[in-house]
Amino acid sequence: MAIAVRAEHLSKEYRLGTINYGMLFKDLQSWAARKMGKPDPNEKIGVTRYDDLPDRFWALKDISFHIVQGDRVGIIGRNGAGKSTLLKILSRITAPTEGRVYIKGKVASLLEVGTGFHGELTGRENIFLNGAILGMKKRQIARKLDEIIDFSGIENHIDTPVKRYSSGMYVRLAFAVAAHLESDILIADEVLAVGDAEFQKKAIGKMQELSTGNGRTVLFVSHQMSAVRSLCTKGILLKAGTITKTGDLEDVVADYMRSSPSANSSITDRAWDFADAPGSDEIKIRSVKIESATDFLTVMTPFTVRTEFWSTLDVAPINVSLHVYDMADTQIFNIMTKSIQLERGLCRAEFEFPANLMNDGTYYLDINYVFDTSRSLFFHKHCLQFEIADERERSNWHAKWPGFVRPTLIPTSIARIGDGSH
Repeated sequence: MAIAVRAEHLSKEYRLGTINYGMLFKDLQSWAARKMGKPDPNEKIGVTRYDDLPDRFWALKDISFHIVQGDRVGIIGRNGAGKSTLLKILSRITAPTEGRVYIKGKVASLLEVGTGFHGELTGRENIFLNGAILGMKKRQIARKLDEIIDFSGIENHIDTPVKRYSSGMYVRLAFAVAAHLESDILIADEVLAVGDAEFQKKAIGKMQELSTGNGRTVLFVSHQMSAVRSLCTKGILLKAGTITKTGDLEDVVADYMRSSPSANSSITDRAWDFADAPGSDEIKIRSVKIESATDFLTVMTPFTVRTEFWSTLDVAPINVSLHVYDMADTQIFNIMTKSIQLERGLCRAEFEFPANLMNDGTYYLDINYVFDTSRSLFFHKHCLQFEIADERERSNWHAKWPGFVRPTLIPTSIARIGDGSH
């Protein structure tokens, strides 16, 4: 297969503090020295090329890789790892300090909401503007116009200036343009986090179609491992500007999860005063807590998830749903209490986890406070994080127990417990 992208000894240095501090002569002198492969005459004595200095840092440090045409590659890493800098270099938005990038074909980039859009132009006019930037002719763009508008789902607003668009409308139109115009490489950086769940699924399906059906290369950056895993087959893991692993996506994701500091920390008890409690006009959360008879959880430990919250609604049918995710952001299950008429005041919902339910591992909890099983009053993402250790009965099986869960989980209760005083 042909190589679509190749990077050789790629580095990017940024200077901190005052812009253009120093003499033009010294900047030219340093540039000429680098071009001729000589030491920088203005570098401090004893400082090596990638040493951290107080006035500069290396966003990327001597990375090399290649991507085959038609590959779907997930680029992952913590904040500050260099992901966005790499994509900006590949998109030719910024130039590398050192090294070279070879790209075969046209590149369509979606690096942030509204990239390349002009706020005063309508959505329709911005489609033609983006197409022209990508090197498309007007008749080629016009041929795809109806398809782009239909995919974006904002046909009623297509002749409205985009400065009046919401962030979700921005990203819908920007993705539709990037996905449907005739480019060879599609680069997307965390933009799907703005769209709703339906559009995310639609966008990922479109990128899969482009890669498998049209041979287009896709580079995708996201902190949502479920989205990366559903789209990509290969991965690049960045850490502090260097590549620590490349290859099969599952291996790269596993390394990322093991290196994540959050994997070694648990948050099992959170509480707030009414004044600073998270929530909405209708719901404010007093506490979310995991309670058990032991100091740490094992696969044999029963425990309870309890949340207390203030309802400001006079009388309303309210229920609470609990969502459990693993560290790769894969949803394990969700469960919901029955809807019950609750008066204004302090309320409580509980969920009991029996022994031998959860497998060993690290998990997140999301909680959704819902009006009559249909309208979310407040959704608290990743409100708790907990670790379950392996402790099983005597067995001849010594490997990790397969799967995520074992028996069925049943919610226990939801009730009003006070008059709302705080």
